Amino acid sequence: MNHKKYTDANRRAWDEVTPYHQRAKAGKFFQAFRTPGYSSLDQHVTAKLREVGLAGKRVVQIACNDGRETLSLKNLGAASVVGIDISSAAIDEARKLSSDSGVPGEFICSDIYELNPATLEPADLCFITIGCFGWMPDLDEFFGKVSRLIKPHGQILIYEQHPFVEMFDGGKPNPQLQIEQSYFKTEPYADEEGLDYWGNVEYKGPLNYWFVHKLSDIFMGLLRNRFQIQDFTEYPHDISNVHAGLENDRIKLPLSMIVVAAKVD
Repeated sequence: MNHKKYTDANRRAWDEVTPYHQRAKAGKFFQAFRTPGYSSLDQHVTAKLREVGLAGKRVVQIACNDGRETLSLKNLGAASVVGIDISSAAIDEARKLSSDSGVPGEFICSDIYELNPATLEPADLCFITIGCFGWMPDLDEFFGKVSRLIKPHGQILIYEQHPFVEMFDGGKPNPQLQIEQSYFKTEPYADEEGLDYWGNVEYKGPLNYWFVHKLSDIFMGLLRNRFQIQDFTEYPHDISNVHAGLENDRIKLPLSMIVVAAKVD
């Protein structure tokens, strides 16, 4: 698979949408981080992070976007934090947020597939959250890179949208829970719709690609890259800002999940 075709296209889409997001957020997180100890992470993943433990640990986040979650990890007790994102515009915002708040964090602009893990100090924990996997063309290679970023016996914590949700169209009401797509879809979605999920401004943007991955893709990607799964929890709440309408249905669906895995020698 030609990763670069997809990742370069997605980089352009994210660089273009970041100013839209900045306008819609109107400094929300710059203001929030002026409160000592502020965290943008919700109660579910915060509880799981406390179980795993952050004190004294070096934590790296892949697809860190504007850095608010990365800096939240520092405020929750991590010794040091590193955020990696493909968008230079997002990384610029993350660095400004760190400088403005006084919360220290290192931010690196890189395509994860092109990153040389040897240039970074190994981490104790890798944090991955909503909206990462869909931009990754190949999860096996992705987890291979992540494995090389983590110390032996280090861990990975994933808080993502449940793959089951990809079968529903989140962009329109779905009162009958009508399944729209196959769970086994292999080709990426390709479109030119803008990515402004903050202000919901509609515009034609660069072509971008979204990949659908099954649970087995995630689990086997971990297992094939020297990870042992320690915890898997599914939740009926939405973390995507897309499928919130499914939360209130009497038939509860798996909308999000947390996976914790440890790297083995």
